[in-house]
Amino acid sequence: MISNQDGLGWLDYPWERFLSVQNRILDLLKNEGISFSDVLIDRHYKSEKAPTRKPGTGLLTAYMNADYDVLSNSYVIGDRDSDIRLAKNLCAKSIFIGKDHPDADFSSMSWKEISAYLIRPKREISVQRKTTETDIDIRVDLDGSWEADISTGIGFFDHMLELFAKHAGINRRIRVKGDLQVDTHHSIEDTALVLGETIKKALGNKRGIERYGFLLPMDESLAQVALDISGRPDLQWNVTLNGQMIGEFPSGMLKHFFRSLCDSLGCSLNIKRKVIMITI
Repeated sequence: MISNQDGLGWLDYPWERFLSVQNRILDLLKNEGISFSDVLIDRHYKSEKAPTRKPGTGLLTAYMNADYDVLSNSYVIGDRDSDIRLAKNLCAKSIFIGKDHPDADFSSMSWKEISAYLIRPKREISVQRKTTETDIDIRVDLDGSWEADISTGIGFFDHMLELFAKHAGINRRIRVKGDLQVDTHHSIEDTALVLGETIKKALGNKRGIERYGFLLPMDESLAQVALDISGRPDLQWNVTLNGQMIGEFPSGMLKHFFRSLCDSLGCSLNIKRKVIMITI
């Protein structure tokens, strides 16, 4: 804990007045299992420009000179601009307690959100892949806000991937340049391979994810999907499609897309779709 307390110990700010509040706060935190290895207090006035006053680092030289990699993976958490500038001076990361701070790595007024941010690593990954047939750049953020920025050159494919992002609840940017003058096959297959690889990398050790399945009724259709990100790629495809083309997208490539996605993501995927005829 590091704090600026202007003039602490002088007549206008006696120690007794400060400690009555400080010790109460420390006791409350200790009862919640939170304790501090150091409580560092700078008592200078701002006008004195002391190097020990935040955002100066004078009180923290022991941490800066330690023989281990800690600061670059550590956070300064505070509700003052000086806390964010202190983090920058320490070459550490920063969390601002309040509304968006332009220089903070993360801002929130909720300790629950701050805790989740610290415990759960950021799951945002970019992957680029270039071959003689395709040039693909994909970025996914598994904890995003369902935003999709898709451009493959195939209209229905863009629409399909946008819905994929929305129902998965992730941010996704996909840029594909393929040999569409030859066929759509390479663009669709390679996009699936790179997308699966990107999601797999973003999942990391898969800690905290759950296996799931769901049903999606839509008018006269019923789609059933069961997914297991198990590391064992497999596709069970029980889908009847009417028509060979959906715009410029060959319907026969749907199975191939999901097969390629399973292979690169390492998941078991069971997809069923049937048409329900209702007569009155």
